[in-house]
This record gives sequence, C-alpha cells and structure tokens, in this order.
Amino acid sequence: MKKISDMKPYVGEFMHYLYDGSSNEQLRAGSVYALHLFLDGPGEMEIDGERHLIERHTLIFLRPGQPHAFHISPDHPLPSFNIYFDLWDDESPASLHRSFIYAPEDFVFEHIAAMPACPELDELPSVINLRDHPQLIDTFTMITRAYKDLEYYRSETTNSFLYAWMLSWYNALHVKKPQDYRIVRLIEYMQHHPEQGQSVDEWSAYCGLKRTYFHELFLQETGQTPRSYHHELVMKRSAHMMLESDLTITEIAEKLRYSSIHPFSRHFREYFGISPSQYRANHRQA
Repeated sequence: MKKISDMKPYVGEFMHYLYDGSSNEQLRAGSVYALHLFLDGPGEMEIDGERHLIERHTLIFLRPGQPHAFHISPDHPLPSFNIYFDLWDDESPASLHRSFIYAPEDFVFEHIAAMPACPELDELPSVINLRDHPQLIDTFTMITRAYKDLEYYRSETTNSFLYAWMLSWYNALHVKKPQDYRIVRLIEYMQHHPEQGQSVDEWSAYCGLKRTYFHELFLQETGQTPRSYHHELVMKRSAHMMLESDLTITEIAEKLRYSSIHPFSRHFREYFGISPSQYRANHRQA
C-alpha cells in the first residue's frame, strides 16, 4: 500500500488549451494522470457519468482510464492550463506518449500509467475550486512556467515542483482552517501581536461574543482553546526572536510581557523540551 509521499512524478506534457466545445472534448478516457486548471467559467465537466460545474479556478484531477467529457459552449470558450503526467514511474513514464480513447470504444489501453493502491491519493477530489487556496494556484502556475521556460534541468525541476504541489494540495485539504470571520479576524490579530496577552474576556469582546460561546466557537474552529492557541504563538515568536535577534533572554521575556524570566523559561522548556539558552546555543552551532 503506497503513501502519497512515495510518488515519483513525471511531467510528460503541458499545454495552455482553449476548450471550445469541439468534438475531441466528447466522452473519452486518457492513458495518464491529468490536471486541468480552468481560468474562466462557466461550463460543465462530466466525470464517471456525473456532471460538475466549471468556474474560474476550478481544478480537475483525472486518473488514467477515467471517463470524462467537457461540456463547453462554443459561444464562451474556456482557457485552461493542462498538465499530463505520471505519479509512480519516472523511469519509463507513459505520459511521454499519452493517448485517448473515445466513446463508444472500450476504454482499454495498451499502455497506461501505473496506478498502485494509494488511499491518500484516492482522497483527493476529481473536482475542486482553488479560490480558497491561492498558494496552490500560484505554485501550479509556477510548474507551467518552468515547463515552458526552462532550458536546463526542466524535467527535474517540474517533476520536483509537481511532487511538492501534490503534497501541498493534500495538506491543504486535511489541515483544518477557521471559517468563522470573527475567529479569523482575532487569529490575524493574535498572530501580529502575540505579545498582547489579553484575557479570554477581552478576546471574546473583540469578537463581539459572550465568553462561553466564544470559547466553544474558538475550540470548534481551531481545535485549541484560546489560551493554548495564544501560548503556542508566543512560544513560536520567542524562538524566532532568539534566533533572529541579539536580545538577551531576559529582554525577550520582557518584550513578550512576562513579569520575569522565570515563568518564561519554564514555559519555553515545557514547550520545546530544552531551556531558552540551550535552544539558542544549539541552533547557533548548527
């Protein structure tokens, strides 16, 4: 059983394509993996007999042999970035010689990209809009630019980019992100001002919520209590200051609004497993 980190991607082809409702967009299956990032909408995509809406920044992920069709109006063609690739074979990749079979022919390929069992890969959706993941749009575009523009080590670069992109996509789908705008706004404030150690009452007032409901909502949105979340931010900021400044440990404790170095050092040791001075010394030696 494979894990997604076991992948050995190989980008066989990239194209900037304009879907215009032509006959070659009818029901078909391809011999390799494919990603289609649409730059406009609306339109429709049929996958395994089910229709999905295409909007701006809709991503289509097709597996080898998966039946699909594009339902695009000739009156409103849709541009797309298309990447055709292997995920498990970078030595004799099928994507160098990809092929399509069109209905009503049987979708049986003589050469098809390897598809070992990988539950983590199976979790990735066939259709998703990336509007909430701008970093994935940017890195996807980076892959296409590398494929088009690089003269040296193009294959090595694009294959590495695709590997990182697939892992980033998996993470983006599995890491819980707060959705409630009040909690999102508070978290942004906390991240910019972790030294402002307000109380739960002040945080709940900042969100315009009663204390009990605020505490429950914060826990639901982040998986942590407000104090635990803030404490983690303070510890990460202290570690950053330890490595990126010449401030003494006492000065760092003061900047983070600790009454003295002693509670700060205790919290730091509990969080990182070593004292602040050991942490600084270890990283400066490395």
